[in-house]
Amino acid sequence: MGAGFLAQLIDGTLGMAYGVSCSTLLLTFGLSPAVASASVHTAEVFTTGVSGLSHLFLQNVNRTLFFKLVIPGVLGAVIGAYLISEVLDGNTIKPYISGYLLLMGSLILVKSFRSRSGEERVRRVSLLGLSGGLLDAVGGGGWGPIVTSNLIFQGKTPQETIGTVNTAEFFVAFFSTIVFLLLVGLDSWKIVLALILGGILAAPVGAVLAKKARPKTMMRLVGIVIMLVSGYTIYKSIF
Repeated sequence: MGAGFLAQLIDGTLGMAYGVSCSTLLLTFGLSPAVASASVHTAEVFTTGVSGLSHLFLQNVNRTLFFKLVIPGVLGAVIGAYLISEVLDGNTIKPYISGYLLLMGSLILVKSFRSRSGEERVRRVSLLGLSGGLLDAVGGGGWGPIVTSNLIFQGKTPQETIGTVNTAEFFVAFFSTIVFLLLVGLDSWKIVLALILGGILAAPVGAVLAKKARPKTMMRLVGIVIMLVSGYTIYKSIF
């Protein structure tokens, strides 16, 4: 339950790392990538639901951006859940995804020290949602790091980006979970229950922290967390 609380606190505040953190933990317990991803996404249905409602209540959500993300995100998640359950080995592509995220984290960190010239127009949001949902389901996590990092790098404010991405993640997790339950099933329900309880307790706290934090501070924290998580994943894949 502690792992679920900590992972959701980071995710609700910075818009990422719940799936990656929990998946890493479950893989160390000996679960297969497909079962680990299924367990995490089942828990995320509940934790992202509470987190999304909290962000909506605090007005951290951009509705236009939300709808541009959620539909392609769901499509990508369904495709990804099928691929990891029936076709692919998620561990094979994880190092490549992590290498990309390490670069994004570095760029965000550098950008956080530059003067802000106003919010920029983001591009290819639908493609970003599709790829984020696909890689999230295949890798057992990645929606937040991929989507949040790209939007912040393109100039969206951290609070609005994190709130919108977290809210959209509920639907991504919900539909990928349906596919996982149909193809893989769910035997690790005790672990899922612990992740749910810890995550639900942390979700409102994370939304409040995201609302109150300074944008520059948020950007730096996002960049650092992305670099640490992706660097750790690369290290584990090599050694």
